[in-house]
Amino acid sequence: MKSAFDVQQLLKRFGIFVYLGDREAELQLMEDEIKEIYSAGLITPQYFQKAMIILKSEMNKYKSGH
Repeated sequence: MKSAFDVQQLLKRFGIFVYLGDREAELQLMEDEIKEIYSAGLITPQYFQKAMIILKSEMNKYKSGH
């Protein structure tokens, strides 16, 4: 996983599709969904950490560019 797109692809494997038309809301929802599938034991701690780092980075980029 290297980008928010990769995180979206991971979520799609679990039937979770995130398209809201509001990038900030999408990133927040993806973060919430990653937390949920991690809590359910469906992804490894490594995948969880990587996804959270990517999403936080994307959120920072979005906020600084807006």
